[in-house]
Amino acid sequence: MKKFFIVVTLLVASFSSAQITVKGVVKDSIGEALELANIIAINKETKAMASYAITNDKGFFKLDLDKNTVYTVQVSYIGMQTVSETITTKEVDITKDYTLQADNALSAVELTYEMPVTIKGDTLVYNADSFKDGSERKLEDVLKKLPGVEINADGQIEVEGKVVTKLMVNGKDFFDGDSKLATKNIPSNAVDKIQVLRNYSEVGQMSGVTNNQDNVAINIKLKEGKENFWFGDITAGSGVADTDGLYLVQPKLFYYSPKYSVNLIGDMNNIGEVALTNRDIRNFGGGFRAPSRSSGTNINLGNNSLNGLTNIANAQEVVTKLGAANFSYAPQKNLDLSGFFIYNSSRLRTREESFVRYTNSDLGIPDEETVQVGREASNQALAKLSASYKPNVNNQLDYDILGRVSNDLETQDLFSSVVGSTNQLDKAKPFSINQSLNYYYTLDEKNIFAFEGQHLFKDEDPFYNALLGNTTDPDVQDPYDNTAESLGLNQNQLGYDVNQNRRIKSNQLDAKLDYYHILNNKSNINLTLGTILSRQQFNSNIFQFLDDGTFFDPVATLIDPVSGNTLVNQNDTDYNFSDVYLGLHYRLKTGKFTITPGLSVHSYGNKNTQFGEEYKDNFFRVLPDFETRIQFKKSESLTFRYNMNNSFTDVTNLAEGLVLNNYNSIGYGNPELQNSLSHNVNLSYFSFNLFNYTNVFAVINYNKNIDQIRSLTQFDNVIRTSTFFNSNFADESLSAFGRVQRTFKKIRASMRVNYSYSKNNQFIQGIRSVNESFTQGYTPEIRTNFKEAPNVSLRYGYTVTKNNQGPTSTTFTVNAPSIEFDAYILKAFTFRTDFTYQNQKGVGPSQSFQTWDASLAYRKDRDAKFEFELKASNLLDIDSRVSNGANNISVFSSETFIQPRFVTFRIIYSL
Repeated sequence: MKKFFIVVTLLVASFSSAQITVKGVVKDSIGEALELANIIAINKETKAMASYAITNDKGFFKLDLDKNTVYTVQVSYIGMQTVSETITTKEVDITKDYTLQADNALSAVELTYEMPVTIKGDTLVYNADSFKDGSERKLEDVLKKLPGVEINADGQIEVEGKVVTKLMVNGKDFFDGDSKLATKNIPSNAVDKIQVLRNYSEVGQMSGVTNNQDNVAINIKLKEGKENFWFGDITAGSGVADTDGLYLVQPKLFYYSPKYSVNLIGDMNNIGEVALTNRDIRNFGGGFRAPSRSSGTNINLGNNSLNGLTNIANAQEVVTKLGAANFSYAPQKNLDLSGFFIYNSSRLRTREESFVRYTNSDLGIPDEETVQVGREASNQALAKLSASYKPNVNNQLDYDILGRVSNDLETQDLFSSVVGSTNQLDKAKPFSINQSLNYYYTLDEKNIFAFEGQHLFKDEDPFYNALLGNTTDPDVQDPYDNTAESLGLNQNQLGYDVNQNRRIKSNQLDAKLDYYHILNNKSNINLTLGTILSRQQFNSNIFQFLDDGTFFDPVATLIDPVSGNTLVNQNDTDYNFSDVYLGLHYRLKTGKFTITPGLSVHSYGNKNTQFGEEYKDNFFRVLPDFETRIQFKKSESLTFRYNMNNSFTDVTNLAEGLVLNNYNSIGYGNPELQNSLSHNVNLSYFSFNLFNYTNVFAVINYNKNIDQIRSLTQFDNVIRTSTFFNSNFADESLSAFGRVQRTFKKIRASMRVNYSYSKNNQFIQGIRSVNESFTQGYTPEIRTNFKEAPNVSLRYGYTVTKNNQGPTSTTFTVNAPSIEFDAYILKAFTFRTDFTYQNQKGVGPSQSFQTWDASLAYRKDRDAKFEFELKASNLLDIDSRVSNGANNISVFSSETFIQPRFVTFRIIYSL
């Protein structure tokens, strides 16, 4: 591997040495430097664009050109006459300045080539063809080659370090802006322009009175000929594995016209290649954002679905089906209708072996080894309808409704070195309906009103069952006997058949009315009147089936060590929360500064009722916030933010009856829990230099929690019982993340660095311990971007994490070099391969694994309708991946078994 890295580096260096630099300054007729002027060099022999540049704030430009070659250089600037001249390169660099004259008529020289990158106000426009080499198939393949654009580990698009919040195609939302669906499915040959919309605001009326600097959207402009025609591709493939046959069918069809659009995505395979995972769909927000997101109040409604659903990459067997449809329709100029429907079905088989060492070895909690073999079945569906009515520039009315339903089942056979064998079953059929109504009204040039309202209804019904072994011999103590006695189970059985029903209903209304008064073109005042009204109902009961199949209602004997009360196996809790708040913000622009101080005054009301008792907590609180932004240049800024947040828990942490979280985890709530308060500080720096394509961003976050809700945990062997309380000890966290990316001719180099520190207070067996974690990570990467030659990407990830859990300290180290290679050969073959090696040290001995995938595709030419592909995954046929980690109560090492080597042959038909 090292030798290969050296060879690639030498090849890149030799290519760079075969070029010279043409540099100079572009000015206007009175000698003023022109920023953002465009310079193009066209090879006279091949007629191809060889290089391009954009001038910096001093008018300076630089072109990298081959030696001993004749070029036509064109220099252009908006409102100026284009200059064109011929230059011949030799063995030395060239210095050449240009002066442009005002254009009082049509320019005599027209540009024959489009600039790869142009700037139009806050919009950065990439010409997609300028970055393609023929190996691209999907939108993500193009995006990875654009300067300043990244695809992160979660499949999200990042521009200048900011996550893209919305993605559109020809100005129309693509599945409500979901970037992962777009990058994985839109064919690259349909993409003409990629428009990056910085400081993006969905409502034009609000763009001048709100801070939108963190909002980035992307609009994909389709090529001519793609409108009013269906386009896309259909993939069909099959292959062989050790025992079963493999299949894959993936139709992806798109239709766009000025009046309406239709997107259809299908997927059916048993290979594990999916457009969206279960977790992606579960986190699919549908474009909803809470009106109270900046109010300073956070209320958690909880998530009681099956959170344990496995990542598809960590499954031994995967069978999935996906159907997705998205439409937009404009029946008239001022009305837009849109919506989508997604259905996903998956069946997984999993296996994981783990070693767990619990925190603070002085407490006598034994180490545990586990082997888990499971099966999961999930059926999920969600649908959304949206309407936007804009009768004129002063009015906009938006309505959205999103429905979501799922049917999930997970079974697990588990062996614990401490507890023995356990069979577990989790199932749930949750559903939710989310609605939003927004209205924006501009009274006049000085006064703007905005109403945002959202209602959410959720109904969750998780069921849990555990079968544990038991011996009826009174002289033998089973590991679960003490827990069974605490729960009141019948212990005269051959096994424990423990069950739990839960039902959680949540209703929440979140609404606010904003008034903006524009004082002048530099400042405005914002008044906000808002409310959050929430109600949650929680019911649960624990019961047992005896050996003869009869129902048994156990009576718990467990005593709460804090209150001294005997706990029960049922819950019947009604929780009501209200927040009425008034906010005031002042926004001022002065020179390079944008300053936005503000505060909100809140009247809170909490009431939970259970077992005939009522617990209330009503109070007022003032929450300040502050933001200052320094705009050094159009693409360089420094932002400081501070805010104080009030956080409230969900009903499950308040309900004082016992709840089975797992076979080895029992919890109960505290009806007297109060809110926690946090101080949050953020400092962020962004810079994107188009002159030398240097992209820099850095973010520092600090968080301090006061009265944080923490857990009190008691262990019996490895079976823990936990409750909650407001800790008097503050928890803190500090994180820093940065990336520097620079393009050197045809090479793009980057370095990612991240640091994080956290301090949490943990309470186990009645003893307080301070858990500290410090992580540092470094990821250098080098990537080539040749138009004709093969391209390679080299990356090295190095991470060190030190965890101090009480007197126990553990250090985790991860080394992960990787390489990606792609080549477009003979203008017909596309070869791709990627290899990753990962070595981990932490709990136990050092462990490593490697992954290697490759594909070879053939199509007659770029316009061919058919393509044939041979694709292999897990070429080394490894059985498992290893990982080390830590949580608040333990450190662990796990081995997750994955799919074997798959080789498939595919036919792709392009419309």
